[in-house]
Amino acid sequence: MGEIRNFRSGNQNEPPSHGAMPRRLAAIIVGDIASYSRLMQADEEGTHVRVKRIERDLIEPSIVEHHGNLVKTTGDGFIAIFDSPVEAVRCSIVIQQNLIGRNASLPKASRIEYRIGVNLGDVIIEPDDVYGDGVNIATRIEGIAEPGQVYISGAIYEQIKHKVVCGYEALGDRKVKNITDPVRIYRVLPDADAVGGTRGRRENTLIFLLALTLLVSAAGVLWYLLAQPPGKGSEQAATPPAAPVASPAASPVQQPPARETSVPTPQPSPSLASPAPPAPTPTPSQSPTPASEPEMIVVRGGNFTMGSNDDPTERPVHQVAIKPFSIGKYPVTVREWNECAAAKACGFTAIGKDDAPVTNVSWTDAQQYAAWLAQATKKSYRLPSEAEWEYAARGGTQTKYWWGDKLQPGMAGCKDCGDAAAEQPAKVGSFKPNPFGLYDMGGGVDQWVADCWHRTYQGAPNDGSAWSGGDCSSHVLRSGSWKNDSRYVRPSNRDGYDTNVRYPTHGFRVALSP
Repeated sequence: MGEIRNFRSGNQNEPPSHGAMPRRLAAIIVGDIASYSRLMQADEEGTHVRVKRIERDLIEPSIVEHHGNLVKTTGDGFIAIFDSPVEAVRCSIVIQQNLIGRNASLPKASRIEYRIGVNLGDVIIEPDDVYGDGVNIATRIEGIAEPGQVYISGAIYEQIKHKVVCGYEALGDRKVKNITDPVRIYRVLPDADAVGGTRGRRENTLIFLLALTLLVSAAGVLWYLLAQPPGKGSEQAATPPAAPVASPAASPVQQPPARETSVPTPQPSPSLASPAPPAPTPTPSQSPTPASEPEMIVVRGGNFTMGSNDDPTERPVHQVAIKPFSIGKYPVTVREWNECAAAKACGFTAIGKDDAPVTNVSWTDAQQYAAWLAQATKKSYRLPSEAEWEYAARGGTQTKYWWGDKLQPGMAGCKDCGDAAAEQPAKVGSFKPNPFGLYDMGGGVDQWVADCWHRTYQGAPNDGSAWSGGDCSSHVLRSGSWKNDSRYVRPSNRDGYDTNVRYPTHGFRVALSP
């Protein structure tokens, strides 16, 4: 963990300079503990100790990990400054989601919950503080925020809306104290369930009540007909009752067949790729909940040139040797993920169509699925390394995209790939496969790989293994998603994100060692 940097520097007894204070454009986070006075009144010493522990173990490390500076703590809150609005919002989400875990076992009255406001504005920097409307607006936004929530200004939203892919709820323009113009405010919804969860639960409740009402009405009608004496009412009412109908439970329910687990031969491809052998069907003895093995493609080993000069994170371009391995023909689907959830081995039940890629998955979630699948099938399933993923995505090519140097419609699912913008990713296999027979290796969903995040390839392994050294609080994402533009679907594109944070565009596929 890096050193916490703040703005307290130099001799604190020196008088302030009388020259012009430096100004800069910066993203400002202001955090404040909700109901702090009540908590202190109930347990002053205990609350103080807990707050300091949260600052030391969560807030300060999160600011460092997202390349920010802690300006100051205020007893019941903190102020931090960032060069990047993206990193400021990511840091805020990480803090709030970690606090959810810390508070889960506590009664509501004892929970320490922060309100967080984020703004982008011009600020004045002094040795031990920052000033200006940029800070004032962040403070006012924090005051509006609900406990446990992140609220951002319109200035921040415009900078991150295509870079931090999550849900946003527009709260409209708000008049805030001592600020002349109204401020447009958004609530950040980092979890896909949070985007539509309340609405979905409400709709499900209404559907249930409607069904219950219809059932009661039908039962009343049936009772009325059966209660009629012979000769009264319709002729049918006087007719002897028909023979009892067998209960539906008495006959076996026909389950839809599981997706074929044998692997078809991929389309013609370079000699580096070869079809995978049929995968055996798991038996019930392997796991209480049978696991459907994802369709896999065997990729022969070889050498390739990894990276590009299109972005600093993709440099230096370097040669990598890849050993033979297998990789999922498609990203892991909702149906496959929910088998893991049914076995109580994965942390949530995914929503969506069975053949859609699972989304809103953290790196830790993906690891849990791979571990469960390995245990259930007695095979060495895992996440692919970053080098393996790029090797497979290129399909034996070295062009900008696997199909060439220019964008072509129908090749990938992204925001400007030729189709209208969608609210959800297309089902797996909706676009053409690459020369190795792999689908959705660009667009669709962002895909976690095994490697820890490093800003460049300087010092990266050249044997195709996962790069696990350094700070692993973030891991690598590949592919880009349906919410990103075409720059992200390049095989060389890479990004990093917080290891334990779920995002609505994040999914994964699995790999298998020989």
